[in-house]
Amino acid sequence: MRRCAVPVTQADVARRAGVSQRTVSNVVNKFPHVSADVVARVTEAIEALGYTPSHAARSLRLGRSGLLQLVVPELDVPYFAELARGVVKCAEERGFGVMVRQTLGDRERERDALEGPAAEHAEGTILSAVGSIEDILATGRGRSPVVLIGERTGMGLVDHIGIDDTAAAAEATRHLVETGRRRVAFIGADPADSLRMAELRLRGYEQALTSAGLPFDETLVVRTRSYHRKDGEEAMAALLALGPDRRPDGVFCATDLLALGALRTARTSGVAVPTELALVGFDGLEEGEYSAPTLSTVAPDKAEIARVAVETLLARIAARAGVEDEPPAQDLLIAFDLVVRESSRAV
Repeated sequence: MRRCAVPVTQADVARRAGVSQRTVSNVVNKFPHVSADVVARVTEAIEALGYTPSHAARSLRLGRSGLLQLVVPELDVPYFAELARGVVKCAEERGFGVMVRQTLGDRERERDALEGPAAEHAEGTILSAVGSIEDILATGRGRSPVVLIGERTGMGLVDHIGIDDTAAAAEATRHLVETGRRRVAFIGADPADSLRMAELRLRGYEQALTSAGLPFDETLVVRTRSYHRKDGEEAMAALLALGPDRRPDGVFCATDLLALGALRTARTSGVAVPTELALVGFDGLEEGEYSAPTLSTVAPDKAEIARVAVETLLARIAARAGVEDEPPAQDLLIAFDLVVRESSRAV
């Protein structure tokens, strides 16, 4: 008669590795901040004993879903698609799935993402907010952890990961000036003056002009209803309509999609890029590598933003579970690069 094998338990693994059951759980769940030596010992014990953790049982026992929530404004915007890919990859490497949602920049959708059923099911949320949500964050002490990405800061209430948009915009504008451009335009100012991304990037543009001793010309600042290719196409048409003596010889666009639309208008209008007009975008989209000419851009380190966001959120989840001490909320700056391609090279 064959005997049924006695299942290996988490306690068995803990005894063999010389650690607590909680530590075994931390390793299995890929929580950050577990030492490499402990991870190696627990991993060896798991392999030697043939331990297979039951994710369903663990979720029921710990009240965990094994899911994170990623909330972005628009899923069809390539920047957010590329960022989502990085978040999903990092989360899966740590044993978590990801629910991806879009808000279309709507405040009530953002509120629902933080307070609705999905937020209760997810163990934590990574949110790219368009509007001000400080009041929502301030009233949500009991909710699962939240990490903000993008231009909206956590106001000391939650962790925030982003780049220095003002410095990045200033570097892009300075590059145009250094290649000999003297009438540098900005495409992407917000008509309502409420979009923080547009505000910060316009500020950097102005700072770079001032530092270079160039005047700020309001006629060279084009406000756009949105930040897609069509908006850039229309904005560039408006700039070219200023006439040969007033049109810009350089343009900094608040997003790559605006820049790609602007580039198309320049080409169809017979304006040579970069000979007559230099162009720089913002976002580091893969699409810019294949435009004609290829697009110069400010490239945030999206892979690093995704990694830091996931690891910061998992650390918060661990702290809420009593695994770690919970530190104060922090603002973390991620690096960016100015990638110079054909659209803005010196001629």
